[in-house]
Amino acid sequence: MSESAAESRTPLTGVAVSPGRASGPVVRVAEPLGEPASTPEPADPEAEAARIEPAAQVVAARLEAQAEAATGDAAAILITTAAMAADPALAAQAKQLVTARNLPAARAVYQAAEGFAEALAAAGGYMAERVRDVRDVRDRLVAELLGVAPPGVPELTSPSVLVARDLAPADTAGLDPAKVLALVTEEGGPTSHTAILARALGIPAIVAVRGLLALDAKALSVDGDTGLVEPADPDAPIVTATASGPAEWNGVGAMADGHRVKVYGNVGSPADAQAAADAGAEGVGLFRTEFCYLDAPAEPSVEEQRKAYTAVLSPFRGKPVIVRTLDAGADKPLAFLSPETEPNPALGVRGLRVAFDRPEVLDRQLEAIAGAAQDSGAEVSVMAPMVATVEEAAWFAGRVRAAGIARAGVMIEIPAAALSAREILDAVDFVSVGTNDLAQYTFAADRQLGAVAKLNDPWQPGLLRLLKLIGDAAAATGKPAGVCGEAAADPRLALVLAGLGLTSLSMNAPAVRGVGASLASVSLEQARELAEAALATSDPAAARKAVAG
Repeated sequence: MSESAAESRTPLTGVAVSPGRASGPVVRVAEPLGEPASTPEPADPEAEAARIEPAAQVVAARLEAQAEAATGDAAAILITTAAMAADPALAAQAKQLVTARNLPAARAVYQAAEGFAEALAAAGGYMAERVRDVRDVRDRLVAELLGVAPPGVPELTSPSVLVARDLAPADTAGLDPAKVLALVTEEGGPTSHTAILARALGIPAIVAVRGLLALDAKALSVDGDTGLVEPADPDAPIVTATASGPAEWNGVGAMADGHRVKVYGNVGSPADAQAAADAGAEGVGLFRTEFCYLDAPAEPSVEEQRKAYTAVLSPFRGKPVIVRTLDAGADKPLAFLSPETEPNPALGVRGLRVAFDRPEVLDRQLEAIAGAAQDSGAEVSVMAPMVATVEEAAWFAGRVRAAGIARAGVMIEIPAAALSAREILDAVDFVSVGTNDLAQYTFAADRQLGAVAKLNDPWQPGLLRLLKLIGDAAAATGKPAGVCGEAAADPRLALVLAGLGLTSLSMNAPAVRGVGASLASVSLEQARELAEAALATSDPAAARKAVAG
């Protein structure tokens, strides 16, 4: 066998983000168009600049049409992408580049969008998660201005394994599960939109597969449980994806022996809240309040906030909802907070740290949350993001109780907080683990960077050992400790989390039923055995295998 033939048969591994197995012919997603030329200069710059807004409207209309045909997370992401395409700030910046520097419209759009993307990437965290969206919009606008086919997934004529460098959220949202056997990308990470939507669509998916695009294979076998990608026989019959885990759930978050592990939804808008309620979530484990602030030129008034929060809380009248206070600052810059430029925003003044300098902003939000709790009838608790010490936790709890809210908690996203979980639980009523950030900070690995995505794999034994510390602290204090990161959406990992002592799991709406059913399939003692097996391993693949086997 030649060296190249041997290489083509070599299996690759990535981060498994959506369970199931499939095998079939490969269809590759075309690479982006690349940088448009800066020449020739337009003969009439004003006329050239005038082409930009109509092109943006065409792109936005296409995305809106896709959104109308979609539901749930897919529809929400398409609507968000359409809004980016129609953003007047992007069009204005591009028009200025045309008139001031005599650039062709396509080149001007490319540069303007890249400026936005670089600023978001530098900010890190939540804002960095929007970089892929901005570049997708950029490529669609450039294609429209050049009069060529937009980038994205080609029309599939038969069931195929889709291979790409990365997938734009809008592309993933428009996929037909009947035609896509599996998704495999060279870049991306476990918290990307590709991962979230693949799970929602029930499509096996693996991301961060280094060397994927250089693999010469006409067919692939994909294992979304282990992260293994192998060349397959192109003449072999297609293997349809098979989802792992049980499919039926009675709506009660409980294990086979009756031990309660509550199943909650993660929400960030009224639409999210309704989707979570419709999916059967027992409550809300994470209500992200940033939606009320991100597009506001000034701090919303207490009444404005109260009305917005009430709309999210209302589907959960009489049920528990945990509201996270504003997670903003250096990584989510808001104009009214006057953030200073920082060399490393991910480690800067964000989350609760903003409130130390501007406590009045926190107090007004707490007043609005207390009012919304009264208006909606939901059983509201409040937690703070980016807490590092017991002192910070106690400071926050005092302000929450002064606002008339009975239950105060904090998020554990920083390793120092995990190490002090017992003492923190002495100061607050509950904790909730943000596994996305906890992994990022534990492994010093940017969760948006594909090159280090394997370090952010939620099956990392090092991360699981930190989670055990938190579970042990919850047991010792008799107080709840939940998980609201993407780790909670994995039905198999949910069993490990329960076995580690976590008392609730919160996730995006499409994952609720699968996780609830998975929990009901084993007893607490069995879950503890699975957790011990995962903790005894040395890498994520071995942890997955130990739990699967």
